[in-house]
Amino acid sequence: MSTCDVSTEVSGGRPQGASALKFELLAFRLHFQARDSIFFPPGKSGNIVRGAFGTIFRQLVCIPECHDRKACKERGDCPYARIFEPAAQFEGPSGLKDWPRPFVFRAAHLDGTKIAPGKSFYFDVHLFDLKDPAIVYFVLAFAEVVKQGIGPSRGRAALTRVDQLDANGKPAVAVYDGRTFLPAQLQPPIVLDLSPGGESASNVVVHFTTPTELKHGELLATRPEFSVLFGRIRDRLSTLRALYGPGPLEIDFTALGERAAAVKLASLKLEFSEAERKSARTGERHPLGGFVGKARYEGAIGEFLPYLRAGKWIGVGRQTVWGKGVIETEILG
Repeated sequence: MSTCDVSTEVSGGRPQGASALKFELLAFRLHFQARDSIFFPPGKSGNIVRGAFGTIFRQLVCIPECHDRKACKERGDCPYARIFEPAAQFEGPSGLKDWPRPFVFRAAHLDGTKIAPGKSFYFDVHLFDLKDPAIVYFVLAFAEVVKQGIGPSRGRAALTRVDQLDANGKPAVAVYDGRTFLPAQLQPPIVLDLSPGGESASNVVVHFTTPTELKHGELLATRPEFSVLFGRIRDRLSTLRALYGPGPLEIDFTALGERAAAVKLASLKLEFSEAERKSARTGERHPLGGFVGKARYEGAIGEFLPYLRAGKWIGVGRQTVWGKGVIETEILG
């Protein structure tokens, strides 16, 4: 079977009776072999991947008559609208009009990298809508993206394999072998248990491994106070569940927020990175930067650890779709 023969016959979904304090996702690693020299500029690999995917995905699935995804009469059945430009057709959580996309890319390790012809490279994608797993569209789109060329130099490559990742972020099984999509190989989703597990911690370091911007009210926070960091992760998890999963988190938001506010920011070591992207559609320039580094928190943190660990998978803050806001958690005591 050729790449273009990939079928959308994927059986996936959510086990019945899933806990109100669990979040599920699918994670995949896409492997490529460069045909030409390929360059990913510093700070822009995730945005390059996102933009290339969106352009080709739309070409592959949208009807020619569609010029405005919000007004398109077919948007209710359009995979591009559902996956890449989701918007409410009814009142969503907190009145959301433009929904967060049900996926994020992980490509920051490619920043500033030049890949020689014949060399291999990869990036990951995490999917949050399990009702109709979209990995087939990513396979189709990226097989065409790299055939046409990716990056500023439009270097060509071949999609050679797609692995499904396990809860440790390691390849578990191949679901595409370079020629054939293997839907029967799909494994159950990764399950993030957010319920307090009795784990205690009072001294935790959070590493902001990719540029992060946290909103506090209508402004960007200048310091990652724990209440702000936790609040943004909690709200993102609940919103993604409400839009793409079994429903919002059934938790006491107020009580959790009050306890999070008691956790103190003990020390901070951050650097601010600056980058920007230019929209191919509007020509406007948008910032891609944020802070990277680490923050140490002290207090009763045990019940919040599952949320912090979830930040690795879903991202936190602005522009998570192309890989901003990835965090790692280190327990010191």
